[in-house]
Amino acid sequence: MKRGIAYLPLHYGKAPSWLFRRMKILAREIVLIMVKEWGTGEILDRLSDPFWFQAFGCVLGFDWHSSGLTTTVCGALKEGLKDVSSEIGIFVCGGKGGNSRKTPQEIEKIADKRIIKVSPEKLIYASRMSAKVDSTALQDGYQIYHHCFIFTPEGKWCVIQQGMNEDTGWARRYHWLSEELKDFVCEPHKAICSDHKGRVLNLVAKESESAREMSAILAGEKPEKVIGEFEKIRELKLSSQHPVSYQDIHPENLRKILLRTYAEKPENFEKLLSMEGVGPKTIRALALISELIYGKEVSVRDPVCFSFAHGGKDGYPYPVNRKEYDLSIQILKDCLNQARIGVYEKLNALRRLSESGEN
Repeated sequence: MKRGIAYLPLHYGKAPSWLFRRMKILAREIVLIMVKEWGTGEILDRLSDPFWFQAFGCVLGFDWHSSGLTTTVCGALKEGLKDVSSEIGIFVCGGKGGNSRKTPQEIEKIADKRIIKVSPEKLIYASRMSAKVDSTALQDGYQIYHHCFIFTPEGKWCVIQQGMNEDTGWARRYHWLSEELKDFVCEPHKAICSDHKGRVLNLVAKESESAREMSAILAGEKPEKVIGEFEKIRELKLSSQHPVSYQDIHPENLRKILLRTYAEKPENFEKLLSMEGVGPKTIRALALISELIYGKEVSVRDPVCFSFAHGGKDGYPYPVNRKEYDLSIQILKDCLNQARIGVYEKLNALRRLSESGEN
């Protein structure tokens, strides 16, 4: 894939049912060929690349700047692969809204079939922590509403989740890949795609390491001490441009959470972040104290990094040609069917076509 910058203003409208039916089939056939060619690891690697993912959505029939590309492509993958997941070793969980919160139960259901080779708790933890980081440790103004967790029986996984800024109407997509993850709370993302950068509270930046350490230390202190430090900050006159706002943090609510963190004394920031009840306001308060009282720098660096085969659902640049779309599906099916019986001419032709396009 050639990298570049993709600007993604949103166009509204749902994928029509006739298109989504085809998207499920075409997505499945593409994945089946890729698994046969390169294995399941390559699928996770490609899906965690925001530019490949965007191009994949366009191949399936979405305009490059259509709203819903992320949720619909993930939905098409989930529906298209559900009958072959055990066969090829790729499972898709989660989704939009309420479906995102069902991810742990879906992972456990798959584990109950004794298909996967790792503890489901490990996968559930990865799912929850990726969501917690993007909603709490990285406070960028985008509310997470879509979470898709894709994994293999060996425990490799990727995450595609999306947030929406209700004030601007813009979306931001977050990509994770287990193979490149060294630390859940230090530069954990494969990539983040958005149209706008801003000043954010970024506690997963490398340069926020000292603030993370101090936040964990403060969480293990007596609540009275931490609240006392916070009250000092409330008396300061801070610049309106300061990245960490304190106006909506109420000491009485903060005290309730600090009683829990004091009892459990988290050993590090990741343990603190994973605790139930520790949300954006708690993390923001601890980061604020760490920076203003103890001089531990908090990063405000926004980690954002800034394609048609069958037309687009909105008719731009031209309407989806259903006949050609169905022909593409049939060609891929024929390639796979012949490969299954040892005849590789068509599959090799596709490979040569791909290689010629790279030159």
